Amino acid sequence: MPIETAASVAAQVPDDAALLAVPYDAELHPALPLDLHVPVAGLLAHYEAKGEAGEVVEVPVARGDDVGRVLLYGVGDGSPRSLRKAAATLTRRVRGKESLAVVLPEGDTRAFAEAALLAAYTFKIGSPGKRPVAALTFVTADEEGVRQGESVAQAVALARDLANTPSSVKSPAWLAEQAAEQGVPVRVWDEEHLQAEGFGGLLAVGRGSVRPPRLIQLSYTPDQPAARHVVLVGKGITFDSGGLSLKPTENMKTQKTDMAGGAVVIAVIGALARLGLPIRVTGLVAAAENMPSGTAQRPSDVIKPYGGRHTVEVLNTDAEGRLVLADALAYADAQLDPDVVVDVATLTGAVTVALGRHVGGLYASDDELAARLLEAGEASGDRLWRLPLIDDYAGALESPIADLANVEIGSRFGAGSITAALFLREFAGERPWAHLDIAGVGRSTVDEGVLTKGATGFGVRVLLEWLARL
Repeated sequence: MPIETAASVAAQVPDDAALLAVPYDAELHPALPLDLHVPVAGLLAHYEAKGEAGEVVEVPVARGDDVGRVLLYGVGDGSPRSLRKAAATLTRRVRGKESLAVVLPEGDTRAFAEAALLAAYTFKIGSPGKRPVAALTFVTADEEGVRQGESVAQAVALARDLANTPSSVKSPAWLAEQAAEQGVPVRVWDEEHLQAEGFGGLLAVGRGSVRPPRLIQLSYTPDQPAARHVVLVGKGITFDSGGLSLKPTENMKTQKTDMAGGAVVIAVIGALARLGLPIRVTGLVAAAENMPSGTAQRPSDVIKPYGGRHTVEVLNTDAEGRLVLADALAYADAQLDPDVVVDVATLTGAVTVALGRHVGGLYASDDELAARLLEAGEASGDRLWRLPLIDDYAGALESPIADLANVEIGSRFGAGSITAALFLREFAGERPWAHLDIAGVGRSTVDEGVLTKGATGFGVRVLLEWLARL
């Protein structure tokens, strides 16, 4: 379901705006289009308003025989981060209302509109409860900025919807159907084609489920020839029970979102045409359901991912994401000839311990690629932190009977997110590659700012920002 709040743009405040939001500057002199009948500076001083982002002072005003309201809001230092906080606060403040007209402040219009709409996101099966504001009117001359922000917000909402959908509905085949609705060419490998072409990781992970795996390829080609070709790879585990290495019950309750990386790839590819970015991008989503059964893979099984370059001893069936990503990365390297590859996955609990729930982990084989992704993360609001690919930790991947193990035996190194990234590097080839571990940031436990409880869509904004800068 897309964000249901309607967005419109106006050059002036609508005459019938019963609810109006207006920014005030550091000197507390707002440029109001109406008379509040009270000294504004005194009013703000009375409320001890400092102009911080997210600060709102509400003032009743006469609207004929009715009473309207003006929300005076602060924007802090006017940075994109502050504008996002201010916009999200306004949207949350007016939940349940029919409309809000917002006089936009100076600065990044796209960031403001994007955050205002993301804060209106909701996903509810059954009674909707208190709905977000039905309509937002952005009073600004920068209509293009508003429309770009709306496009990005809708892409993030799509990624959230896909991840929030219950796994009783969401199977690998269902995910392929959603990819086919994005208006770009899509190719899907079913289990027979996966078997014929040697996608050993996907087949092994999917063996325990009655709903077989899929590899999904989406292709975006701009109207004008593109100088560069980017491949995005997403983990698409539509439910992760842990397989025979069964997760505890509490850990399993959120595992419908274990395909958040795949959702990000689908949403980004779908948004590219709307944004008109002049770069060729191929998306790969490695989709499977990881379930325990009599046919499930076992700890100690040895599998052979795509291409046959490595055999892998599966020591823990709950470390399944790296197995399906190995297939997709090896296929991209062997068949698609990209200039750069970026994968995104809810891969390890270890990255949550390291970075928490507001910063994603970044690993990269190329310093320039890492720097550009970090810059895009700061600009977009999907912040990343680069973690090291420590070669000395590669010993964690040693297996006595195969080329690699999928997890460390024992706890000699203990760096679970790093060793997982090192495993993926084995399949990415020699071209520039980056890995985004979004296990910590892929889900939110609070309704706050641009986030709603559940899937966050983290990764959509940073990847779109990075692609726009290439």
